[in-house]
Amino acid sequence: MDNRHYDNPFEEYPNSTSNIVNAAINDISENYKETIHVYTKRLLNRLEEKKNHWTYNDDYSMYTGSAGIAYMFYQYGKCFNEPAYIDKAMELLRICVDKFRGKREITFLTGIVGPLALGAVVFHSEGYSDVAQNMISKVKSLSSVVNESSDLPDELLYGRAGYLFSLLFLNSNISPAPIENDLIKQVIALIIKSGNLYSASRKYKSPLMYVWHGSEYIGGAHGLGGILYILLQAHQYLTQTQLEKDIKPALDFLQSIRYPSGNFPSSIGSQTDKLVHWCHGAPGMSMLFCLAYKIYEDENYLKTALQCGEVIWSRGLLKKGYGICHGVAGNAYTFLSLFQQTKDIKHLYRACKFAEWCMDYGTHQIRSPDRPFSLFEGLAGTIYFLIDLQHPLSAKFPAYTV
Repeated sequence: MDNRHYDNPFEEYPNSTSNIVNAAINDISENYKETIHVYTKRLLNRLEEKKNHWTYNDDYSMYTGSAGIAYMFYQYGKCFNEPAYIDKAMELLRICVDKFRGKREITFLTGIVGPLALGAVVFHSEGYSDVAQNMISKVKSLSSVVNESSDLPDELLYGRAGYLFSLLFLNSNISPAPIENDLIKQVIALIIKSGNLYSASRKYKSPLMYVWHGSEYIGGAHGLGGILYILLQAHQYLTQTQLEKDIKPALDFLQSIRYPSGNFPSSIGSQTDKLVHWCHGAPGMSMLFCLAYKIYEDENYLKTALQCGEVIWSRGLLKKGYGICHGVAGNAYTFLSLFQQTKDIKHLYRACKFAEWCMDYGTHQIRSPDRPFSLFEGLAGTIYFLIDLQHPLSAKFPAYTV
């Protein structure tokens, strides 16, 4: 057994005799939804009881800070019609926007733009349109940082793709869409030009390639796969040339460098098939190739996504823990993505079995994460996944799927 994951102890569907899913309605059974809800509330109470453990530091980011916990509170309040949690989210987001140190970090996950964009959506939904508009204006003003001459990377966590996600997130959640088409197209053009230039300089077969901290990463967090996923979610703003001459050949290149197992390397040149995380490996890629199949209608893309699912079912119960960046909850989003694309209830069953593992929170974990209550490393992310699972057709990996 690889020392990074536990052997999967669960029976495969439909061999399992459990009543977790109801094939007649292609959904989770009502009894099991109630079980998920009970555990979600239990874990939420646990997080709230430990408030002094996650409010003492000065991390206000979406990734590991208070803004990410606000995102989970908002999701809970919205999904279960509990306005008190939306109020908690607004209170936290006000603090995050006021106290965020770096005012020029431009990504959703690690920068001021995350609390601003989420804040705009939450305050707009609650009728505070002036507050929301002020936050939107601040997001737009940071476009000046996203220019060719800056030394910004292009990846999701710290770079241009993270800013592009924020713009798409605002337009997806506020009507009428507050971000002009021209701004979105400008950011897309910068990301593609940067990838073209770097790829040409290194003579890659892919027309797009990117580097971050000296490595040519592939995965969702820092690499080509994550950048392509954000670009494809902006497909209504892409030109036909960008879709066919830049993005499709890059997708085909990614397929060509898979390991025999169906997993993806963490970076170009890596020979060790060991990471099965959202940030590095198959989980971040499954969502990309589901979307690529939807847009290009190429069966090979769906096969790639399904193969990612097999890798994750086999090797996705990670010893690192239950988080969404590099944990079981994040890996389970692959099954929700595959269920949304194929409507095959097997994938929903698999998501539920990974949720079962998560509900036993703390039992299967070799070490505690640095930010144990955060959205991407800790408990808030696991709760977010359990909330999403109760509405599987509308579930979205936070800060990755618009």
